[in-house]
This record gives sequence, C-alpha cells and structure tokens, in this order.
Amino acid sequence: MEFLEENLIYIIPLLGVVGIVIMAIKSAWVSKQDAGDENMQRLAGYIADGAMAFLKAEWKVLGYFSAIAAILLAYSGTLVETSSWVIAISFLIGAFTSALAGYIGMNIATKSNVRTTQAARTSLAKALQVSFTGGSVMGIGVAGLAVLGLGSLFIVFYQMYVVNVNGDVNGIEMVKALEVLAGFSLGAESIALFARVGGGIYTKAADVGADLVGKVEAGIPEDDVRNPATIADNVGDNVGDVAGMGADLFGSYVATILATMILGREIKSVDNFGGIAPILLPMLIAGIGLILSIVACSFVKIKKETDSVQNALNLGNWSSIILTAIVSFFAVQWMLPEAMVIRGFEFTKMDVFYAIIVGLIVGALMSIITEYYTAMGKRPVMSIIRQSSTGHATNIIAGLSVGMESTVLPILVLAGGIYGSFYFAGFYGVAIAAAGMMATTAMQLSIDAFGPIADNAGGIAEMSGLPPEVRERTDNLDAVGNTTAATGKGFAIASAALTSLALFAAFVGVAGINAIDIYKADVLAGLFVGGMIPFIFSSLCISAVGRAAMDMVNEVRRQFREIPGIMEYKATPEYEKCVAISTKASIREMMLPGAIALIVPIIIGFTFGAEVLGGLLAGVTVSGVLMGMFQSNAGGAWDNAKKSFEKGVEIDGETYYKKSEPHKASVTGDTVGDPFKDTSGPSMNILIKLMSIVSLIIAPHLSEGNSHVAAKMDVMKDTKTISVNASGNTIVKTINSKIEPVAK
Repeated sequence: MEFLEENLIYIIPLLGVVGIVIMAIKSAWVSKQDAGDENMQRLAGYIADGAMAFLKAEWKVLGYFSAIAAILLAYSGTLVETSSWVIAISFLIGAFTSALAGYIGMNIATKSNVRTTQAARTSLAKALQVSFTGGSVMGIGVAGLAVLGLGSLFIVFYQMYVVNVNGDVNGIEMVKALEVLAGFSLGAESIALFARVGGGIYTKAADVGADLVGKVEAGIPEDDVRNPATIADNVGDNVGDVAGMGADLFGSYVATILATMILGREIKSVDNFGGIAPILLPMLIAGIGLILSIVACSFVKIKKETDSVQNALNLGNWSSIILTAIVSFFAVQWMLPEAMVIRGFEFTKMDVFYAIIVGLIVGALMSIITEYYTAMGKRPVMSIIRQSSTGHATNIIAGLSVGMESTVLPILVLAGGIYGSFYFAGFYGVAIAAAGMMATTAMQLSIDAFGPIADNAGGIAEMSGLPPEVRERTDNLDAVGNTTAATGKGFAIASAALTSLALFAAFVGVAGINAIDIYKADVLAGLFVGGMIPFIFSSLCISAVGRAAMDMVNEVRRQFREIPGIMEYKATPEYEKCVAISTKASIREMMLPGAIALIVPIIIGFTFGAEVLGGLLAGVTVSGVLMGMFQSNAGGAWDNAKKSFEKGVEIDGETYYKKSEPHKASVTGDTVGDPFKDTSGPSMNILIKLMSIVSLIIAPHLSEGNSHVAAKMDVMKDTKTISVNASGNTIVKTINSKIEPVAK
C-alpha cells in the first residue's frame, strides 16, 4: 500500500497505456476479419479514401490555426506570474492528441463497416461482435489517450513548477502548473469544435442531398449505388459521427478532469499523497473507469437472432456504471482525508463519494430519458408517425414539439444533480460528479461509435446487392445505433453542463471575483448576449448545411440528367465530385462558428472585465444546454420515425410502408432534423466548454493587479481579509478560508 501511495501519480498514466494496448489488440482483431468480396471492398475503399481526404484537408487548416494560437498563447503566458510560455506546448499536444483520437476512430470505423456487412451474412451475433468491437476501439482509445496525456503532462508540470521550487501545493505554484495544463484542454476542445462542426456539415450536406434527390425525387432506396451522393453520405457518417464525436468526448473527458483538479487545489488535504489527493482523485477515477469499461465491453454479446441488441448494449453500459461506483468508494476512502473545506464549505470523504454517485445517476438517467424520446415504438416517435399521415407540415410540427418537450425531464435531472452534488461537497462535489459521469466514457463512446459502423454496413449491403436477410440484420443494428447515438449526445450535453459549471467555479477563483451580480446592468447585458450565442451558432451551422446541401442536390440532379445509363446500372456515378463538394463546403463553413467560440470570450473579458465575462458564460451555458437537448432529441426522433416506415406502421387502422405519402412526409422531417442532431445540436456541448476554457485561460490577465495573483491566493490560506463597500461599511471578512457576512 505504501508503494501505491508513493507512486500513484506515475501509475495513473500507466492505466492509459493499458487502455491503448487493449485498443491495439481489438483493432488487430477487427482487421483480421473477413472483408467480403471484391465489390464490397471496392465500395469500402471509396468510403475510406473520402474520409481520409476530408481529414487531410481539415488538418491542413487546423495546422495553421494551431500554430498561430500557440504563438499567441506563448506570448500571453509570459505576461502573468501564474502562466508560462510552456502553455503553448501543452496546447499543441492537446490539439495533436485530439486529432489523433478522431483519426483512430475513423480509421477503425472504415475497416469495421465492410467487415460488419460480411459478418451479417453469417449471423446477427457476429455482426454485433464486429461492429461493437470496432466501436470499442474508438471508446477505449479516446479514454486511454486522455488518461495518458493528462496524467503524463501533470507529472511534468508538477515537477517543474511545484516540486523543483519547493512550492505550496495549495498556492500560486500549483496554480501555475494547472494553468499551463489547461492549455492541453484548450487544444483538445479547439480541435473538437472544428472537427464536430466541420464533420457535421460534411455528413449532413451529403445526407440531405442524397435523400432529397435519391429517395424523394428519383424514388430509389437510401443507399442505392446509383445515387452519386451515397458514398459522400457514408463518408460523412465517419467524419461526423465517428471522428467528430471522438474528438468531442476526448475534449469533454479532459475538461472535466481538469476542472476538478483546479478546484481540488483549493482544498488543504492532510493525506499520504503530499497534499494533492483531491487533485489526483479525478485522474484516478478516470483511469479506473477506463479499465472497468474494458471489462464491461466483454458483456456486450448476443447468442440468437431474436436476442435484443439494445439489451446487450444496456448490460455493458450498466455494468460499467455499477463497477465504477463500487471501486470509486474504495478509492475515495483510501485517498482522501476525513474532513475537507473548499471556499468555506465543509464536507467529508463520504460526501465526495455521494457526489460521484450523483454524477453516475445523472448520466444514467439522461441516457434513459433520451432513449425514451428517440427510440422506435415509444410515445414521442409514434406521435410523429401519426402526424405524418396528414402531411409534411404536421410532421415538422410534431418533431419540434417532441424536441421541446424532451428538455423538461433532462433539465430537472440536471438541476437535481447540480443541487445534490453541491449539497454534498460544494463546487468540488459538482466537479467530481461530472468526473464520475465521464468515468464511463470508454463504454459510452464504444456504444456511440457502433452506430455509424452499423449504418455504413447497411449502406454497403444495399450497394452490393446482398440478400435481404443481410440488410435486415444491419438495419436491426442501425436502428439501435440511432438510439444509442441520441443517448450519447444526451450524455455529452449533460456532462458538458456539469463540467462548464465546474470550469465556471474555477474561473471565478482564478479571476479573483467573489460573485456574478446580475443586478449590475453590464453583467445582465453579458447574460443576454451569452444566451444569444447558441442561437447564432446554430444558425450558422444549419445554414451552412443548407448551402452545401443545395450544391449537392444540384450536382446529383446534373449527374442523373447528363450521365446516361445511371438508372439502368449501365454507368457509374461520379462519386468523387459529391465527396469534393462536401469536403470544400465543410472546411469553408466551419471557420466562422469556431471563431465565435474562441474570440467572443476574449473580446468581452478584456473589454468589460471578469464579472461581465462570467455573466456571458452563464448565459451561454443555460441556453446552450437547452438548445443542444432540443435539437439532438428532435433530430433523433424524426430519424427513427422515418425508419419505422421500413417495417410498416399502422396509422388509424391502415398500414403504411416506404414510398407512401406519410413516409415521404417523414423523410422531409428527417431531412430537417439531420443538421439538428448531427451538426448544431451536438456542437452545443463543445461550444459551452470551449468558451469556459478560453475564459479560464485568460482569467489571470483579467485579475486585478494581474502581475501578482499571489495576494488572491492568500484568501485560500490562513490570512485575514476585510472588504468594505462604497460607503465604507464592512460587508465581508475572510478568516481561515471561510467567508462570513458581517453586519454594518
């Protein structure tokens, strides 16, 4: 036990190494599976080449951005005592690792899709095994890279800025170490935003173009080989739902752990870990969650064709949650002292464990509620189906209504989670609750990444003309994948809300402000501006999809018109031209939404100060969480309403199938919902986290007397501080880290 206590800081990155090794083993297993006949491999090659072409184009642009941002960060790091030029290196490592996480997921997804199709020729059980193993490569790889990267960099910066100067683990030296470490999170979230927005624009431009011309106008199946946009559509599943989601949850994972570490620094801990147990705990929980998610992945399997794929995935998910809860209890008991204080709030180590449980419960409930609002056969989706019988407009009305209604229960759960976790352990409780929720990221992302793989597998089956039973198996997986994708987005937005609140608390501490007073006109103005940002951000994303989709529609129509023999299978469509349209549009259109998230906090902070910036963050967080839930759930419900017609649905005693009028109305609803659920909706969680992290990075520059934040650190130590108001009356005193109001 003594060995573990002395070396825990070094053991944590090794847990990440274990994850990467397991990822490599699973990746090798997938690569060895049968990839099908020559035609299947040719189609899969088109998809893989298109995905890589997009990533190369995106990386080129992001390379320029990263270089410029690193130079600015290096310069700004020299201006304040609590930062360093090394933050630029930290930023570049975070950006590279985030891009790598996305690449790993996309690479394995483009290998898994055709192998899942071939496996579906054998059995549903084999198809699930291949597709979920491919997804788990993504999930385990992302979590492994995060634990390894964050754990390793913390060791380096802890040695540089604290140990080597005999610094105080609760003082300005640790503030500097964590501020430099925040550069890693900024790099990860920056790349995640561009990857998510760019990938989302790509996939939905192709999807909308393929649907409107192929299914609605030409009356051919969704993944028909005659549709020129179908390859671009399948490429989009990989660059948006796989690479984009991988970078997204990598950023969430890192930001959550970082926020908890920053708040943990404020806790004076008498422990066996040099006083840094509250800082190490979130990293350990992340590492433990990674290992336990690997164990839980082995539970995801079925034996018979009639077994429920959803139940198998649920078993793996619940196993990871329960195992993480059990092991977290022992970790908390082992590491933390009996009593702690943060900003005057006293709590015990059991309170910390209860906060972790709150986070796990919130994550589980968010998944359950999201599944209810987006799954086939449930009331919300059935209401959209019924209203499709009266036309396109009523389908749209029903979908919007479902999306708006779907925010009620999640917000109540989230509010309860915030209140409950704060009740137990103050702001540290809120942060550790988010860390507990994110501990199962490896499993959550494995389940999420399985969906696009199954979707691509169905597309390859359709384009290859395989027997109907093959498409039935891939459709079974795809239908479940639609629901898991929606629940994954619900999980991501919930974690983003808790993480943003923790980052907000960290920002307040570093900036040296006591409260955000909305009674002040400028702060209230900042609150309103913040509430507006998710709307303009969504507008830019959705309109970008619309413009790119128009180009795609025109190109598909041109090919149908000018290339004779496409409809008779006598000519091959020019797939590469549709791929090029999506690639160029996504790279061009992703820049402005990304700039908003990065630049607005800087402008507001340096123009109006830290408190107004705090108001802005509050507005962005509340509005962004609601917009994210509304759009993701509405889009998911529209999608599964459309898919319900493939097996036939009964409306007022009559059964309707594909190509019926209600089905055409559902296709319109799904087309509207596409940019909701795959572009602007899931981008909300990155938006609110990225703006919080940018604010945290610039917080030392906004602090009063920014050359010396040490005076503010004294508030956390055993010093006396007395504040007076404008009339000279004493209003607050701080003694031994407790804030107490004082009468006039």
